Amino acid sequence: MSETLFIFGNRPVSVLEATVFAALLLLAVILALVFRTLSQMRARAASEAMAAERIQELEGHLAQMLKSQGEMTGRMQTMAEVFGSRQSDMMRAVNERLDGMGHKLGLSMADTTRQTHEGLRQVHERLAVIDRAQRTISDLSGQVGQLQAILSNKQTRGAFGQARMEAIIQDQLPPSGYSFQATLSGGSRPDCLVHMPNGAPPLAIDAKFPLEAFNLLRQSASDEDLKLAQAQFRRDFSKHIGDIKDRYLIPGETQDTAFLFVPSESIFAELNENFEDLIQKAHRARVVIVSPSLLMLSIQVIQAVLRDARMREQAHLIQAEVRHLTDDITRLNERVGKLQSHFAQANKDIDQILISTEKIGKRGRKIEDLDLGEVTAEARPGGGAAGERLRLMAGEE
Repeated sequence: MSETLFIFGNRPVSVLEATVFAALLLLAVILALVFRTLSQMRARAASEAMAAERIQELEGHLAQMLKSQGEMTGRMQTMAEVFGSRQSDMMRAVNERLDGMGHKLGLSMADTTRQTHEGLRQVHERLAVIDRAQRTISDLSGQVGQLQAILSNKQTRGAFGQARMEAIIQDQLPPSGYSFQATLSGGSRPDCLVHMPNGAPPLAIDAKFPLEAFNLLRQSASDEDLKLAQAQFRRDFSKHIGDIKDRYLIPGETQDTAFLFVPSESIFAELNENFEDLIQKAHRARVVIVSPSLLMLSIQVIQAVLRDARMREQAHLIQAEVRHLTDDITRLNERVGKLQSHFAQANKDIDQILISTEKIGKRGRKIEDLDLGEVTAEARPGGGAAGERLRLMAGEE
C-alpha cells in the first residue's frame, strides 16, 4: 500500500494516498451532486411555488379578464345598439339631406338651364345685332369708299357738294326763292342764287371747295410734307376766294357778299382752328365760309326775311280784310240785338200762351166738377140754373 504509484512534483505518491485522494474526490463529487440536487429541488420547489402563485395570479387575472370581457361584451352590445340607432338616424338624416340636395340640385339645374337658355337667347340676339351692325358697317364701308371715290374726282366732288347745298336750299326755301346754275351778266354761273325780297339783288352761293389740297394735309407723313401741303392749300384757297369775288360779286346784280359752302363740319372746324388767316382773308373779300349747319341757319334767316316781306306786301290786304271783319262783327252785333228782341217777344208770347193754357185747364176742371144727369129741358143750355151757370162761364170767357 506504501508502494509509490507516481511522483507528483518532487514528492512520490503512494497507492494509499492515491486511493484516499480518489475517495475524497469521489466524496466531494457526491456531496456536490447532493448539494446540487438539493439546490435543484429547492429551486424546483420555489419555482413550483412561484408557478402556483403565478397560476393563481393568472387565474385571478383570467377571471378579471373574463369579467372585463363580459363587461366589454355588454358595452360592445350597448355601443352596437347605440351605433346601430345612430347609424339608422344618420342614414335617415343623410337620405333626407340627399333628397333635399337632390331637389335643390334639380331646381338649381333647372334654373341654371333656364338661365343658360336665356343667356344663349340673348347671345343669339346680340349676335344678330352684331351681324346687322357688321352688315351696316360693311354697307357704310362701301358708301365711304364710294364717297372717297366721289371726293377724289373733282367733277363728282363738285356734284356732291352741290347736291348737299341744293338739298338744304330746297328744304328751306320755296321754288320761287332760288335758282341753280343761273347765268350772270359776265357769263359766270354760280351754283345757286337766292332771290331776295323787294327787288334786292340775289345772293350767290359757291359749292366748289378746293378739296385736293385739303386732302394733302391729311395725307402728310412728315412735317416737311405738312408745310408744303399747307402752303399749297393756302394758295388754292386764296385763288378760289379771289375767283368768287371777281365772278359773283357784281355791283347792282348780286349782293356784295357771297357764300362759299363747305360740305363737311369737320373741314369747317379745321379751317377755323388752323387757318384763321384764310378766314380773315375771305371776310375781307366779303366771302362768307359756311358749313351745312350755318347754311341752314342763314337760309332760315333769309326765309324769315322773305316771310316778313310778303307780310308787308300783303299788309293792305290784311287791313282791308280786318275792315270787312269789323263790318261783319257790327252786322252780327245788330242781328244778335234783333234776335234778342225777337227772343224777348217770343218769351212774352210764350208767357201769354201759358196763361191761356192755364185758364183752359181751370175751365176744364170746372167742367169735370159739374154733376151732369139726364139731359132734360131744365138741363139744356139756357134753361134753369145750369143754363145760367154756363152762361156765366161763357161770360167770364
